[in-house]
Amino acid sequence: MEETAPHSRVSCTNEYGSLKKVIVTPPDYMKITEPINETQKHYKDSNIDRERAADEHAGFLDILRGNGVDVLEIPAFPDLPEQVFTRDIAFAVGERLVLASMEEPVRQGESERLKEWLDMYSIPYEQAPDGHIEGGDVLTDGDVIWVGRAKRTSGDAVKDLKKRFPGYSVEPLPLEEDILHLDCVLSILDQDTAIVYPPAFSEEGLRKIENRYPVTIPVTENERFYMGPNVLSLGNRTVVSLPFQERMNNELRSLGFRVIEHDFSEIIKSGGSFRCCTLPLIRD
Repeated sequence: MEETAPHSRVSCTNEYGSLKKVIVTPPDYMKITEPINETQKHYKDSNIDRERAADEHAGFLDILRGNGVDVLEIPAFPDLPEQVFTRDIAFAVGERLVLASMEEPVRQGESERLKEWLDMYSIPYEQAPDGHIEGGDVLTDGDVIWVGRAKRTSGDAVKDLKKRFPGYSVEPLPLEEDILHLDCVLSILDQDTAIVYPPAFSEEGLRKIENRYPVTIPVTENERFYMGPNVLSLGNRTVVSLPFQERMNNELRSLGFRVIEHDFSEIIKSGGSFRCCTLPLIRD
């Protein structure tokens, strides 16, 4: 049951602390209309089985709640077929929640719905940076903000973040053109460990990542296409991952991570997985 008066505190200092509170939206109206990423182009003809997607999403929320996460739901709206991917509509840096500015017209209405919901529950937020930026392109880790630079996030937004967060090192990472978001090719699992798809990055960008995270788990093109890097950390070295990412999951386990496998094969047809479907408000 949805909480009626969520606490207004926002606090996220990294990608792997103990997850306590997230915003989600059910995939009630999920549909590939005009494909807006490479994955959607691949699945346009088969499209989305909404009943199956709803079952997958409900099972995912059961996992979150079963691991102590407070799940807050924004209702789905018929004119927003991508709304399940709540990660993209905002991002938290420390105790500040910053609205995103969606690049694709089909997704721009999601921001207004989020603002209405945040206002309803008196959760504070900041207006979007200049230009375009989506939450899937923003990964935080202590005093570093990694920002993916491809189609969905502009240079103006990066400049704005540098002004807004002078106490942080804002690190833009240029991405290959066919990459949707940074979190499709990079996942930070703890202070030393990251999942990475190396071909997505420039030599300099990859060097920055490897210098910061001495233990990297490289993924293949096939693993990347089927959303392998887009795991969700629940904290305490526990991640939610896709069951068919067998090689990657085994490597995670060999490094001491607990891997909870969950089928999300219908939802990933639209270009996002577990991280994409959660907007964290609190990580302790």
